[in-house]
Amino acid sequence: MLDKKKKQQIIKKFQLHEGDTGSNEVQIAILAAEIEELAGHLKTHAKDHSSRRGLLRKVSSRRNLMRYLKKENPKSYEELVKKLKIKPAKVISKPDGSTVEVEDDLSDEDLMKQNHESGN
Repeated sequence: MLDKKKKQQIIKKFQLHEGDTGSNEVQIAILAAEIEELAGHLKTHAKDHSSRRGLLRKVSSRRNLMRYLKKENPKSYEELVKKLKIKPAKVISKPDGSTVEVEDDLSDEDLMKQNHESGN
């Protein structure tokens, strides 16, 4: 968990206007900091499965917020990706003509699992 001071610094840095604590940019920045903290924790405590589940949940939440921001405000999305140094999602075309957004940090094994689970 982020301490109050660190969270306030993040909010101050990414807020769109005075008093802004809930915009997409702020939420994504807070989630990014929490993800970094949890990833560091899991490097030293590899068997902490409840924290791993929490990390996956935060990553999913951040991905959904970023997808929404990209759709609603592409310019802000690009700026945020640069500031936070987050890899943007790749868009992969399937043989049937549909597209899928996939994060860069997924390995080939993860992609194969995703395709197998979705029935492709």
